[in-house]
Amino acid sequence: MAPTGELLVSAAAPTADPSDPATPATLATAPGADGPGRTLGTGPGLRDLLPPELAAVDDPREVAPADARDLTRQLLRRLAALEEGTREYSYVRTTLVELNLSLVRFAIRRFDAHREPKEDLLQVGAVGLIKAIDRFDPSLGVEFTTFAMPTVLGEIRRHFRDTTWAVHVPRRLQELRITLARAQERLSQRLDRAPTVAELAEHLSLTPDEVVEGLTAANGHTAGSLDGGGPDGGDAPGPLGGQLGADDHDLALVEDLVALKPLIAALPERERRILSMRFCEDLTQSQIGARLGLSQMHVSRLLARTLGQLRDGLEDV
Repeated sequence: MAPTGELLVSAAAPTADPSDPATPATLATAPGADGPGRTLGTGPGLRDLLPPELAAVDDPREVAPADARDLTRQLLRRLAALEEGTREYSYVRTTLVELNLSLVRFAIRRFDAHREPKEDLLQVGAVGLIKAIDRFDPSLGVEFTTFAMPTVLGEIRRHFRDTTWAVHVPRRLQELRITLARAQERLSQRLDRAPTVAELAEHLSLTPDEVVEGLTAANGHTAGSLDGGGPDGGDAPGPLGGQLGADDHDLALVEDLVALKPLIAALPERERRILSMRFCEDLTQSQIGARLGLSQMHVSRLLARTLGQLRDGLEDV
């Protein structure tokens, strides 16, 4: 993401030409969000567009908030009287952005719990501030901060909604996630424990399935690589992917044994003994025949017929 100064230049002064000697310095290189202040501009006559209190200030960000509100009112009225696209319009507009960056910094404090870099949020909030300046109508008599704050916050929330999710989640579930988070906080304070799915569903007048869907969607906000290390404090070394479980194919044998148990119990005694000697004692057909006084061929026919009955019984289960 570009430095904040570059964002303000590209958004607030798209028609400026730095190679033009008449172009003011601020249109070519606007100050960054946290960098050193620079002279607003030296273009002839452009300083006269600013109120006298601001014309002598090198960096509008150093103006106190109380003074900035009054100066913003004056600059907004002056901006409304200028023709859009002119150097004068861009100069006043850029000054307004720099003068009100403190409003953006105040807005992003609400998102301190998020891991998004503050520089990125400042960029996004500055875009919202520029939109607020472009849309504001001084003739309505509304305080600019009252109009601009929802616009800045909306731009930041849109950034979180559209760009910070690791997995694409429908907007309905994104909003449900926020609702569930607030409900969990309220119920945790009231119950002195984490609320259950049923309690969340009752509190929000939702079905348990909708609550589970919203809680599951919250997992899509962040993602980790399977090639990375395991959770902090884990004893198992190596990548996380090597610690994940796999399908246990022996579980299917358990189901088959449970289904076979009543089928084997229904067999005659001789067939049960043949199965036991063949598969438990691992005897050959000749050894089984010697014990039972039968020929190897007879044992083979009995074993084949018994296994066929068991297969047919499993298919009918």
